[in-house]
Amino acid sequence: MPDHASAANATVALRLAEAFARHGVTLTFGQSLPSAFHLAAPHAGIDQKVYRQENAGGAMADGYARISRKVGVVTAQNGPAATLLVAPLAEALKASIPVLALVQEVTRDATDRNAFQELDHLNLFAPVAKWVRRIDRADRLEDYVDMAFTAAASGRPGPAVLLVPADLLTEAAAATGALRPRHLSLGRVPLDRCLADPSAIAAAAEALAAARHPLVVAGGGIHLSDASAELAALQEAAHLPVATTVMGKGAVDETHPLTLGIIGYVMGQGARTTALRPMVERADLVLLIGNRTNQNGTDSWKLFAPGTRFIHLDMDPMEVGRNYEAMRLVGDAKLTLAALTAELTRRDLSARAAARPAIEAEMAEAIADWRRTIADVTTRDAPLCRPERLMAELDRLIGPEDIVVADASYSSIWIANYLTARRPGQRFLTPRGIAGLGWGLPMAIGARIALEESAPGARVICLCGDGGFAHSWAELETLRRMELPVVTLVLNNGILGYQKHAEEVKFGEHTKAVFFATVDHAAIARACGVEGIRVAHSREIGPALGAALDARHPVLLDVLTDPDAKPPISFYAGHYPEPF
Repeated sequence: MPDHASAANATVALRLAEAFARHGVTLTFGQSLPSAFHLAAPHAGIDQKVYRQENAGGAMADGYARISRKVGVVTAQNGPAATLLVAPLAEALKASIPVLALVQEVTRDATDRNAFQELDHLNLFAPVAKWVRRIDRADRLEDYVDMAFTAAASGRPGPAVLLVPADLLTEAAAATGALRPRHLSLGRVPLDRCLADPSAIAAAAEALAAARHPLVVAGGGIHLSDASAELAALQEAAHLPVATTVMGKGAVDETHPLTLGIIGYVMGQGARTTALRPMVERADLVLLIGNRTNQNGTDSWKLFAPGTRFIHLDMDPMEVGRNYEAMRLVGDAKLTLAALTAELTRRDLSARAAARPAIEAEMAEAIADWRRTIADVTTRDAPLCRPERLMAELDRLIGPEDIVVADASYSSIWIANYLTARRPGQRFLTPRGIAGLGWGLPMAIGARIALEESAPGARVICLCGDGGFAHSWAELETLRRMELPVVTLVLNNGILGYQKHAEEVKFGEHTKAVFFATVDHAAIARACGVEGIRVAHSREIGPALGAALDARHPVLLDVLTDPDAKPPISFYAGHYPEPF
């Protein structure tokens, strides 16, 4: 390996790696290019985590960022590799995940000459990133790197893209005397914590104390701000019932007597919150926290009553009041929730305390009714497995420090409704920004790598449908090569379930695209060197799952699943017979 580190031959690539290291980067998700950067990076203490597919690399950086609370870095070469980062960056943009993409450009002398794989990356990434810039001069490198990390980690986090011409990377580094040295590290999230206006906080506290039926709805912003402890303190001190969105799952302890569970479009028969919909609908004041009030989280904006008033806390001023006019709390959730709790405890909360026993009783009865409803389907012995049975077995075996990652579509909904968050801040990762299929396994790989740095004893479990898993089979080799102990559960029902069932509800028929040929995913896993087990009967789930979770190597369970199994999506109500 060339001696990149000597002062005489230091390159821009080395200085770039050193700048990344200054911001806390210890690893990047990258394949081959930019080779000059990857060859120099080890001299700065940065490891290369090699993916198989460019889009999977972006999802790995996303999963890593969600768990590490650091900016996840993914690299790609110009042209086709760069285009495959568009989808994962779009997810990071919508879900507010701090990701930095380092993309190689063609050499500067070849620009606009139809060079091999040349593409207009500035316009390619503009719709899916907070910030896109190209470094053209060695003496501006530190400036642009700091801007990139600031863009990714500040305000509402999101993706930034740094474009670097291939010839610049091999150019001699700028003379140290020509630069103003930079020393700050800007790679953790949130970069800046800003308190909402104290007068607005006081007004919100007054409104919550006076409300007859207040409700808190927490979104993924709680996790981004690391504000779960502050939310738990608010819930307890002010006697407030708390619900979450799918991305907000784990923001509060779901065993707490004032926690509803997931609300939104997944409140059909068989959902934990089915019988709690009246509590949501009668809410006269809703505190939204880190919540985009998007279509799924509001059941197509039908969830709340017309007379409901809102307080909205978010770092992004454009999200506050986007869909529901609200009292504005623009600021960091952690700081602002602590200040809001302090304001509330200065007020008379006797009415809230007096109302609490009845609220807890109503919620306890609703959740007990749900458990009675699902008791049979979660224990049923059948030749084809029910996802509810798999989730019940998994819920029994995982602990509060374990992380469960789901692919998009039904997988996210099974996790949302049938697994229990047992502490504030427990993590359940779901790609809900634009909800693309195939991101579950690479996100789980990124999360596992993040845990290797902080909590190697925790476990990572990934749930995928067979449709989504087909997008990321190649990363089984990545699991094997890195020896990452991820347990992958494939719900193998031979169909694209959400598409088939939703088409039947909307159109009374389905397209031919929803059916697959039979695939043995366990055999694919074994071919990649991963332990693969086929689970063909419900009674096999518990033993197979227990053994997989106890293993300290990657395991895949190919679970043959009932194709008629449907999660409790609200708009399915009345269209299909219930399994309960």
